[in-house]
Amino acid sequence: MIEVHHLENSRSQRVVWLLEELGSEFEVVTYRRDPATMLAPAALRELHPLGKSPVIRDRARGDRVVAESGAILEYLIEHHDPKRRLVPEAGSDAFERYRFWLHHAEGSAMPPLVMRLVFSRLGQPPVPALARPLGRLFARGVEQQYLGPEIRRLVAFWEDELARGPWFAGEAFSAADIQMSFPLLALASRGGLEAYPRLQAFLAACREREAYQRTVARIGEFGLHAT
Repeated sequence: MIEVHHLENSRSQRVVWLLEELGSEFEVVTYRRDPATMLAPAALRELHPLGKSPVIRDRARGDRVVAESGAILEYLIEHHDPKRRLVPEAGSDAFERYRFWLHHAEGSAMPPLVMRLVFSRLGQPPVPALARPLGRLFARGVEQQYLGPEIRRLVAFWEDELARGPWFAGEAFSAADIQMSFPLLALASRGGLEAYPRLQAFLAACREREAYQRTVARIGEFGLHAT
């Protein structure tokens, strides 16, 4: 039995989706964000020192605890996907692409999206009222000079890459698509994919998968929203 320690509206959606695709037996332990800070509760630190989600505990392998979404996906594929259904053949071009996208999602794609969310809140509570106008001005400058151009460059790259096939590693769905779904859902939740038909088609295909639908029914669909 695998425990998925899931923080609401977080990266852990991908872990649940992977387990649904594999047909694994698992349990979801849900944590609520602090309504003021939107941070994870301290209870998550009892499982892992970083106190972040996703985290899994594998009861079948000595209560092993694994953190970080990419590491979790690789762990689950290694130990719970003996037929390697969600990984291209080792040594193939598809596998090289798979490995790139598996790490690109968190290494390059998510940092500017998270930065955009953080800066978008500089003009809102709990920032002191007198500092909010300066915060909004600063955020606007960062968006115009760095975040906007960087995110547009990334999204154009993703759109072009999907010209090679419907999935990020090529013709077959893989765990890399589960990993890349997160930044795309983040952008889609704020209207950032309207000019990118291949990326829209990718998300539509993800949403048509039965395992994805079971995931959403169980924990909801991720969205990155400024509040």
